[in-house]
Amino acid sequence: MTDRGEPRHQQLARNLNELLAELRVAQAGVQILFGFLLAVAFTELFRAASGFEKGLYLVTVLFTATATALLTAPAAWHRLLFREGQRTQILRVGNRVVVAGLVCLAVAVTLTVALIVKVIFGGVVMAVLATFVGGTFTVLWFVMPRVLRGRRPE
Repeated sequence: MTDRGEPRHQQLARNLNELLAELRVAQAGVQILFGFLLAVAFTELFRAASGFEKGLYLVTVLFTATATALLTAPAAWHRLLFREGQRTQILRVGNRVVVAGLVCLAVAVTLTVALIVKVIFGGVVMAVLATFVGGTFTVLWFVMPRVLRGRRPE
């Protein structure tokens, strides 16, 4: 029995279902971003982009593709291993993979904003807004959970 009074196998099933539900939110975001990025490469404006902008675009696409792979991996593992009693391993490794995927997604969104701002407003505004967006993701996704972890439940 766990501290919630449920058998271990029920806790694992609940934890895995929670993980998969959380992934649905992140996967939707990364899929929309990936679709947007794929469409950009086929525009006239992209053909006229500078080498820096094309390089930034490529790095952004690679981070988005990596986020896609990392954020969909636990769902694939569950589908392939669900009858083999591997929930503990899926949860243990899946948690790390999802956090890595969220890092890649935060970087990809930040770089997407940087690319758009660079094309519209130039390098200085790009640096300022990319720093702001990256900082926002860092604080909300990675710093705040540590702060909240340190607080006692009311």
